[in-house]
Amino acid sequence: MKPVIMRWWVATFLLFFASLTAAQDSHYSPQDQQIPVPACLTMKGAWEGDSNVCTSADHAAWLADIQHWRTERRIRIGYDGSRYDMPTLKWTQSSFFQPQMMVQDRYFYDPVGGKYTVDRYLDDLEKRYGGIDAVLIWPTYPNMGIDNRNQQDMIRSMPGGLAGVTQMIADFHRRGVRVLFPMMMWDQGTRDPGMPWPEAIASLMAEIGADGINGDTQDGVPLAFSLAADKVGHPLAFEPEEGPSDEALAWDVMTWGQYEFPFAPRVDKYKWLETRHMVNISHRWNRDKTDDLQFAFFNGVGWESWENIWGIWNGIMPRDGEATRRVAAIERAVAPFLISKDWEPMSPMLRYGVYSSRWPLGDETVWTIVNRNEYNVEGDQMEVSAEAGLRFFDLYHGVELKPQARPDGRTVLAFSIEAKGYGAVFATNTAPDQKIVSLMSRMKELTAKPLADYSHEWKVLPQEIVPIAATKGAATAPDGMIRIPGADFLFEVAGIEIEGLDDIGVDVQYPWEDSPRRFHEHPMEIKSFYIDKYPVTNAQFKKFLDSSRYHPKDDLNFLRDWKDGTYPEGWENKPVTWVSLEDARAYASWAGKRLPHEWEWQYAAQGTDSRLYPWGNEWDANAVPLPDKSRIMRGPDPVDAHPKAASPFGVMDMVGNVWQWTEEFVDEHTRGGILRGGSYYEPQGSIWYFPQAYKLNEHGKLLLMSPSMDRSGAVGFRCVVDSQ
Repeated sequence: MKPVIMRWWVATFLLFFASLTAAQDSHYSPQDQQIPVPACLTMKGAWEGDSNVCTSADHAAWLADIQHWRTERRIRIGYDGSRYDMPTLKWTQSSFFQPQMMVQDRYFYDPVGGKYTVDRYLDDLEKRYGGIDAVLIWPTYPNMGIDNRNQQDMIRSMPGGLAGVTQMIADFHRRGVRVLFPMMMWDQGTRDPGMPWPEAIASLMAEIGADGINGDTQDGVPLAFSLAADKVGHPLAFEPEEGPSDEALAWDVMTWGQYEFPFAPRVDKYKWLETRHMVNISHRWNRDKTDDLQFAFFNGVGWESWENIWGIWNGIMPRDGEATRRVAAIERAVAPFLISKDWEPMSPMLRYGVYSSRWPLGDETVWTIVNRNEYNVEGDQMEVSAEAGLRFFDLYHGVELKPQARPDGRTVLAFSIEAKGYGAVFATNTAPDQKIVSLMSRMKELTAKPLADYSHEWKVLPQEIVPIAATKGAATAPDGMIRIPGADFLFEVAGIEIEGLDDIGVDVQYPWEDSPRRFHEHPMEIKSFYIDKYPVTNAQFKKFLDSSRYHPKDDLNFLRDWKDGTYPEGWENKPVTWVSLEDARAYASWAGKRLPHEWEWQYAAQGTDSRLYPWGNEWDANAVPLPDKSRIMRGPDPVDAHPKAASPFGVMDMVGNVWQWTEEFVDEHTRGGILRGGSYYEPQGSIWYFPQAYKLNEHGKLLLMSPSMDRSGAVGFRCVVDSQ
C-alpha cells in the first residue's frame, strides 16, 4: 500500500472509530449531578437562537437517549443494587425531609433543665412545615478544633455522655424519625481515634443506635465504611455531601443534591441510575426554598430542610413551610410510586412552564407536577388515555378529575396550578385505597387556602446579649487586679466565622445594633474598672472549690485534666481550663467579681490606639506560647511566662495562651459565647477547625449547648470588678 493511501486509510479508520465511540455517548450527558432536558423546554430569546416548540418526537428521543445512557452506565460500573434490598436500609427510600440540626439548637436541648427536648423540637417542625423523616445531628464543626477532641469525642461530650445520646436517639425513633451523624475525614489534627476510622465510626454508631452517616465534604463515602458497619452487625446508610462516583451508588444509598436551578427542572443522575436512591437537595443559603422543593418534587426525592447553619439562622418562610407540608404529605403517601423503575421524567404536559414526572406502579400511576411560572395556570394540563374505567384524581386538591374530550379527539385533564406551585395526579382502574383517600381528604383541607396567602417575607432572627450584673464597687485595686481608667473607646471587632460571608445574621447583635452581623464598630464611654492581671489559675480555682464545695450538675469534662480533685503537679500557675461559662460565673460570684464585657476585655488589652496586639501592631512570636500543633495538647503555659505580652495597662496573658470567656448572646434557637485572645493549640490539616483570633479586633463565637460540650482544654477566663 502506498504511503499516501495508507495515511488516508488510517485517517478514515480513526474517524470511523471515533464516530463509534461518540455513538456510545449521550446527547444529554450529566452535568455534575443533573441530567439536562431538551432545550426546547426552555424559552430562549432571539439573540440566543430563539425557541423551538417541543414535539412528541423530541420527548421520545430525549427519553430514549437517557435510558440508553443509564443502561450503558450500569454496565460500565458493574452496578449491583442489592444493598437497596436490605431491610435495615429500606427506610432511606422514603426519607424525604431531613434537617441538619445543630446540637446547640435550643429547641433540642434545655440547658436550664439539663435535658434533651426531642418532642419540643419535633413538634415545632410539625407545626411549621409538616415534620421530618430523618435528622442529621451535628455536634462538631464549627466548634471542633477549639481543643483536641475529635469528631467522636464531640459526640461523647454531649449531655449525659453516650448513655444520654442513646436515649435521645431512642426518643427520635419513638417518633418515627431516623438519626444520622456526620463524619469528617478532614479531622486528622485532633486526637487519634486509635483505630481506622471505618471501624471507629461503625462501632460508635452501633453503640448509640444511630441509623446513618453524612460524609461531610466527601464526594462519595468509600465502601470500607459500609463493610465495617456490616461487620459489627449494624448496617448504616451513608450519605456523602458531594455526588459520589457512579460506582459508589451501589453502597451510598443516600446523597445530598447540591443543584443548579434553571427554569426547567433537571433529572437527578443518581435517582435516574437507581430510582431507590434518596437525594436530599441542599442549598443551605437559599432564603426562598421554592427551587429546592420543586426540583425535589419533580425528581421524587427530598430536601435538607436546614435552618440553623452553624448558628446562623436561615429560617423557612411561612409560604415555603406550607409548601413543604403539602409536598411532604403527598410524597409520603405515594412513596412506593416514587421508586418506580419505569419513572418517566418530563412526561408531556400541555402548558408552558409546567413540568411533570410520571411514576407507574402496576396498574396505577402517579404524576408529580410543578409550575415554574410566576403566574397561575388554569385549564387543560395533560392528555390522558380514554380507557374505559380509568379514573383520575387530583391529589393536590383532593378531588376526582373527569377526563374531558376535545374536538380534536384528545382526552385531557383540566385543573389549576398556582404560581410557583405544585400538582399531583393519580390514575387507577379501581377505587383508591384508604391511604389515597386519607391523603385527598387532608390535601383538600390544606389547599383550601392558596400558598399565595402565606407570607413569603424572609426575616432575620434577632439576638440579645445576656446581662452581666455589676459588682460592688471597689475604691482601690483588689489583690491581683489592675485598674483600667475610664476613657472614650472605639470598639471595633469582627467575627471569625469560616462561613456566612457578610450576610445578615452572621456573628452577633450588640445592644446598639438592629441585627446580627460580622463587622462591628461603636464609640463607647467606658467607666473605670479593675481586671485580673492574669487569667484565673488552677491554684486559684482550687481555693474556690475547697471553700465553696462547688460541683456542677453537669460535670462531664469538668476540670478534665485534673485528677483526684486537684491539678497536675507543677500546674498551679497555669490558667484553669475545662471550665464552662457557668463554672466561670460561679467562681466570679464567689470571688465578688464578674466576667468582663467584651469591650472591657478589648480595651484592657488594646488601650485607645487600636493596636492589633497587646504589645503593638506587629506579631511577636516570642511574646506568646509556642503553638502546639500536635494531636495531644501539652497544656497551657504559666500565666506569667510571657512578660513581653503586657498590654498598655500591664495586663498579662491576653493573647495566645488560652481563650477567655466574655459575653453570651442568645436568640430563639442558639446560644453563643464570645471568646477572646486565641489559644496555644492549633490543630493541623484542615481549614475547618475553629480558627484563631489573636488580633484584638477579632473574636471567636463558640456555639453553646451544655457545660459538658462547652468546656475546653483551651478556654479559661479572667474576672472584673467595678470601680466606685
